[in-house]
Amino acid sequence: MRRWFLIIFAVFAMAQEDLLIKIAPDISYVTVMHRGIKIKVMRNQDPEHLLLDDYSKTSRPCPPFCIHPIKLEGIKTIATLEMVKFLRDKVNSGKGVVVDARLPSWYKAETIPSAINIPFVIFEKIDRKKAEKIFKLLGMEVKNGRWDFSQAKEIAVFCNGVWCDQSRRLIEPMIQLGYPKEKIYWYRNGMQGWKLLGLTTVVQKVNKAK
Repeated sequence: MRRWFLIIFAVFAMAQEDLLIKIAPDISYVTVMHRGIKIKVMRNQDPEHLLLDDYSKTSRPCPPFCIHPIKLEGIKTIATLEMVKFLRDKVNSGKGVVVDARLPSWYKAETIPSAINIPFVIFEKIDRKKAEKIFKLLGMEVKNGRWDFSQAKEIAVFCNGVWCDQSRRLIEPMIQLGYPKEKIYWYRNGMQGWKLLGLTTVVQKVNKAK
């Protein structure tokens, strides 16, 4: 009897993972930790689902909300599937960190699971002492008074979307201060691209369209 129960349970579990709308043919979902809570990152399973919040808005005044280039010099741009794989492979292994470059109010309202918030404004007028504290949180070490980034985490930085330059405004000063370009990825599609594909977000409060 126990054997049959285990077989039935296994079939049921497989069915649960056989989602109608997967992330990719071989990826149904990815599980990550966000502030001590296990989050299943998957796509919304309603084929009729539409964006109705601030990210459904198409037109914002430019400047400042202009459409930005796909590349930053020396930085690898990644798309949504690569971001999902970064969560699965880098974040879950402790080798990577997802960084939300937006202002704290946006981060607190809604973000990508596992993301930490390093607002771009912090790096606009940052001193070396404060930068050192942040870099240490990302795995940098100080050896003989010098910054050593050999064990620093790989980071995937994002902001609101292709009309938002907050990622650039964080990445550029980080590089100037010494963070290795090869350890930085730019998720250019940002929150709008993430939500457009119905992917799981961490929602803490309602945020109106800007």
